[in-house]
Amino acid sequence: MAAGFAPPKLAEFILTERLGSGTYAVVYKAYRKKDNREVVAVKVVSKKSLNKASMENLLTEIEILKTVKHPHIVQLKDFQWDSENIYLIMEFCSGGDLSRFIRSRRLLPEHVARRFLQQLASALKFLNERNISHLDLKPQNILLSGGTLKLADFGFAQYMSPWDERHVLRGSPLYMAPEMVCNRQYDARADLWSVGVILYEALFGHPPFASRSYAEIEEKIRSNRPIETMLVMEAVSKDQSGDYAAALSLYCQSLEHFVPAVHYETDAQRKEAIRKKVKQYISRAEDLKALVASNNKISFAQAKTTRDLLKEMSRGSPRLIAGLELASAAVAKEEEGDDGHDTLDLYQQSLGELLLMLAAEPVGRRRELLHGEIKCLMARAEYLKEQLKMRETQAEASMDRDPLSESVKSSCCVQ
Repeated sequence: MAAGFAPPKLAEFILTERLGSGTYAVVYKAYRKKDNREVVAVKVVSKKSLNKASMENLLTEIEILKTVKHPHIVQLKDFQWDSENIYLIMEFCSGGDLSRFIRSRRLLPEHVARRFLQQLASALKFLNERNISHLDLKPQNILLSGGTLKLADFGFAQYMSPWDERHVLRGSPLYMAPEMVCNRQYDARADLWSVGVILYEALFGHPPFASRSYAEIEEKIRSNRPIETMLVMEAVSKDQSGDYAAALSLYCQSLEHFVPAVHYETDAQRKEAIRKKVKQYISRAEDLKALVASNNKISFAQAKTTRDLLKEMSRGSPRLIAGLELASAAVAKEEEGDDGHDTLDLYQQSLGELLLMLAAEPVGRRRELLHGEIKCLMARAEYLKEQLKMRETQAEASMDRDPLSESVKSSCCVQ
């Protein structure tokens, strides 16, 4: 079953593309030969690869999946075997796994992460009521079918009463509870830690304790240092490269996550460490705000010169003149401090007109200037969109009573 080998043959199914693989198994997409050619996923486990412990795990997985039926747990439809392999016939999930879904979008909006977490919680509550612990929760083991999340891969799952304790290492290091990482006894609550790590990854695009060894993970978990988010790292990178507008936007987005963390943190040392980080980011955001405002004035002046020249060159084109006038009106409103929806609408109207004119414009100096003007206007429109989105997010968060939140709002409101 190595890469490049033909999939095994089953009497009732046609196995096609390879969907994924693990230590003991390869998963294929398959079609049922009869009836409606139902699409399924077939997990093929080589008997040769199984030792005593992994065979016990597989039998437990089959036993659990045969007895549970839940809208957010992948269904085991059947299992078969021959002289070489054991085959688990599973429900097919067309959306791939949650890890791929997060990577394709970089990070997930809070409302999407919230919906997925509710579905995962529903599945775990169902399992908990039956004294079943998954013990290998990670985005790769959570599949998507349409907008529905499905918990999969019960290879490490165990029957565990709430008071049961185990010490056998199970799962993936990045998502393991501290008790597992530190080789201590753990109980059914280990799954809750993994849920928290998954939620963090959904919101920030990477797990909180990315490390190269168990020792490094343990050190990071025990540390009181606040977790640096990918947003902060990107903000620092943009700041160092001189892209101050992008850096300010990224700092403000990261602060939206850090401020609630200060509010809800119960450990005094951690709370103070996060608070210091937040104050540091607010201070830098204030500096960037002044730099961006200064750069805006310069860019407005430069753009006005180009726009005036374009108007001179466009006297025979009333429609082009009209588009440029709309752009001038948008810039004037922004210079006056109006960075709301009305100004954004003006930018979008002007871009609509100018893009049409660019498509019909012959090669030459005017086309070159028009292309540059459109790029400038698009950048301003995108910047305004980000500012509006940040303000709307802050309003939704309803953090008005927190003095730290007021500082964030002040720093992230750019004129």
